Amino acid sequence: MNNNISSLFSQSKNNVYTYKILEDLTVNVEVQHNPFQLELDHLFTMAARINPKRSFLFVSKVLGKHLAVDPYLSLLSGAVLSLLLYNDMREQSDPKITALLPRILQAMSSGEGLAEAYHELMNLKLVLPAPVSFIGFAETATALGHSMYQVFDRGAQYVHTTRHDIAGLSSVITFEEEHSHATAHRCYAQSEGMITGNDPIILVDDEITTGKTALNIIREIHAEYPRDTYYVASLLDWREDAHVQRFADLEQELNITITVLSLIKGQITVDGQPSLTHDPMTLHEQLADIPVDMIYLDHLFAQQEGYASIDGHGQQNRASLMTGTGRFGIGAHDNLCNTISIEKAAQLLVEHRTGQRTLCLGTEEFMYIPMRISSEMGDGIKFHSTTRSPIYRSLMPHYSIQTGDTFPSPEDSSVTNFVYNIPEGHYDDVFVFLERDVPQERIQPLIDVLRSKLFQQIHIVICGPQMVQEKGIDHDRT
Repeated sequence: MNNNISSLFSQSKNNVYTYKILEDLTVNVEVQHNPFQLELDHLFTMAARINPKRSFLFVSKVLGKHLAVDPYLSLLSGAVLSLLLYNDMREQSDPKITALLPRILQAMSSGEGLAEAYHELMNLKLVLPAPVSFIGFAETATALGHSMYQVFDRGAQYVHTTRHDIAGLSSVITFEEEHSHATAHRCYAQSEGMITGNDPIILVDDEITTGKTALNIIREIHAEYPRDTYYVASLLDWREDAHVQRFADLEQELNITITVLSLIKGQITVDGQPSLTHDPMTLHEQLADIPVDMIYLDHLFAQQEGYASIDGHGQQNRASLMTGTGRFGIGAHDNLCNTISIEKAAQLLVEHRTGQRTLCLGTEEFMYIPMRISSEMGDGIKFHSTTRSPIYRSLMPHYSIQTGDTFPSPEDSSVTNFVYNIPEGHYDDVFVFLERDVPQERIQPLIDVLRSKLFQQIHIVICGPQMVQEKGIDHDRT
């Protein structure tokens, strides 16, 4: 496997970059705005997408979703995006940020000093001039939205949308992400003041292509809870002129202001349509002798009790989901509890590390808390997550997604999950984070995938108490 995943691209005049993704698929990127003068090759690479609605995918190098990253790089990418919001709402520069920003950008560029830059920013305890509510889009932007929100010491709230169907709770807003492989979003904000009122709402996604998802949710919110100001924040903004005009049209129609913030603003043109054949799905002989331990964090994290989720088969899981993820909404009062729990979890898990090279793996929407835990587990940590997103795999040199594995989601066996680019024998051990306990036979397919990767030790971390199970799987209890 070729571990050099830098995209093959060429740059012409006027900030136009050409990405030859596959022999029959080329994407041209024209950069129009780059407020921090970031290198594109530090932010993303590209791949073909197994989706008839869109043939390509920007594969983030900072998000911690499809590619393994230093967890502090992912946390900083959201934090830097939040600084654009901070500057816009203040309408003037902050000398503390002006002094710190070069060190942040240098750390993101070089990969050195990431933890120091992140903690220095967080220690500033920034406060926005007005209360705001952040809404992160599942599944990819749950951690991005949380890391933006976390920069601010008070005056902010956060909730992320979810694919979960929670029995007994009504979604305050429901909308469709039309180009996605999984379109339905629900939002279970439990604080009435999170959506009501006239405070600005910041919608967070990892990428904007047309902006239709953001416009859908703004219309949905405004119909029930009108306000004056909306922000849309993303790492990448690829809207064409016609799409930008739709934002202006909605502003005029509803008499509102919509401000779009991004690390890169540009436009894309696509040449060709890939013939997606010979997808090298990874197949391995299962290795049963690799030990697996189950680590239950019990009541270390606060639980949202009393509600069952319903999967695609209509089956209920009554194990409590966590409150601190943002699925039900969080505010400043939750942050200290989260931080204490994260520190305790990291201290516990460090004792289970068996090597110098460790992979920490979040699962679907459950990204931010595993990312924060992994950031405090010492040196040699990389982080990314399982996903519902099907991406075309190719062994072509420099192609970003070279191997991948599929398995039923432990949360919902009707849903197919993927995990990409885990080279055999590259890591000593792996920690897989599940938000709550699930029927144990549902974890086995993921364990089988991980056993094929030649880890010396597999740790399954359940961030809640153990439920009574009738069936077991082949593992060792700690």
